[in-house]
Amino acid sequence: LQADDVESKIREIIPPGFCTNTDDFVSLLEKEVNFKPFGMLLHTYSIHNEEAGEDITYQIYKADMTCPGFREYHERLQTFLMWFIETASFIDVDDERWNYFLVFEKYNKDGATLFATVGYMTVYNYYVYPDKTRPRVSQMLILPPFQGEGHGAQLLETVHRYYMSSPTVLDITAEDPSENYVKLRDFVLVKLCQDLLCFSPVKLMQGFSQEMVTEAQQKLKINKQHTRRVYEILRLRATNMGDAEQSRSYRLDIKRRLIGPYKKKQRELAKMRRCLRPEEMTNQLNQIDLNMQREQLEESFQQLVSEYRRVLERLAQA
Repeated sequence: LQADDVESKIREIIPPGFCTNTDDFVSLLEKEVNFKPFGMLLHTYSIHNEEAGEDITYQIYKADMTCPGFREYHERLQTFLMWFIETASFIDVDDERWNYFLVFEKYNKDGATLFATVGYMTVYNYYVYPDKTRPRVSQMLILPPFQGEGHGAQLLETVHRYYMSSPTVLDITAEDPSENYVKLRDFVLVKLCQDLLCFSPVKLMQGFSQEMVTEAQQKLKINKQHTRRVYEILRLRATNMGDAEQSRSYRLDIKRRLIGPYKKKQRELAKMRRCLRPEEMTNQLNQIDLNMQREQLEESFQQLVSEYRRVLERLAQA
């Protein structure tokens, strides 16, 4: 059998100069002692490592293409997207509206301070008329050896805090977020919002309000849709689900939001009734449709509550 030409496929993704044998790779590792993170240090944090029996230090930096050597580093770094994110694609690094946020592990070896790449995020700054920007998270990757340790939450919260200080930022969004990213965002935004006065237990029980929308956007750069989700999670925490009245009030509040698409479908059915013959729109068909909608609505509600409980469990452990 003839071996596949693996290198030709790799050349389509990885920049020229990659190693093709172990000896060359090991010799290059010796130069890692000279590596220093790019850009401006935003945040330093520690995570206890059970295996090592000590706290490991990590740092988050903001970089751009004006940093010497960063362009070449990013060309190699972004190739990891192709191995771990199914719909990944490379970005136009010549567009100055991109921001880059990088996570590094800081450790000591043989008396030298070294840095290992943990992950990174790219954010594109969209223009919003007349004088605002809307940062949109495009790509986010924590490398497999570091996943499950809380680095994604640290990175996303740091990025939010970075943009919160800018008066020209309207709010922060994400491009085609994955299910895992939505869970991560829920945790981070709830953590940020829980201390705002508008999310006090008393106000949560009074229902979703414009005050929540305004304060979350002005102070934390969170849009209305995400604020509503934060409200629902925090109200669940403030609700005694063992109390019939509180449980019913919470369930109806959530379902009033969830029922929006079903009401739209009912409006479409109403238009069809005006166009179709009566025998084509029988009462029996309508009843089956309504029953199905009720089942789907209850299923959606139970799924949401399950997701919200996981966020609250993680928040309690943070």
